[in-house]
Amino acid sequence: MATVELTKENFDEVVSDNDFVLIDFWASWCGPCRQFGPVYEAASERHEDLVFAKVDTEAQQELAAAFEIRSIPTLMIVRDNVAIFSQPGALPEAALEDVIGQARALDMDEVRKSVEEADKEK
Repeated sequence: MATVELTKENFDEVVSDNDFVLIDFWASWCGPCRQFGPVYEAASERHEDLVFAKVDTEAQQELAAAFEIRSIPTLMIVRDNVAIFSQPGALPEAALEDVIGQARALDMDEVRKSVEEADKEK
């Protein structure tokens, strides 16, 4: 599956219609983004059951601002409408595979419970 280009128009639909979405916040002028691009694309081919999406932070400044993206590339993983991972920096292939494996292994019932408890404390 090729990566999906996310915009403010399709973001909610893509994220809510899929259980597991990886999002690469990037820009064409960013050297580390260009370096990470092929690693991200290769991972999308290995994990066809997951949605790999990209947000061009130049074209989608509102989305980048909404997620407080301060450094690119930033990788975010959303499972069951919960952002479970967000980290700036171009990951090498092995690190990306490790993050995907850890995200797959998460017990989302436990994650939701933790989120609910954190919300109650606010």
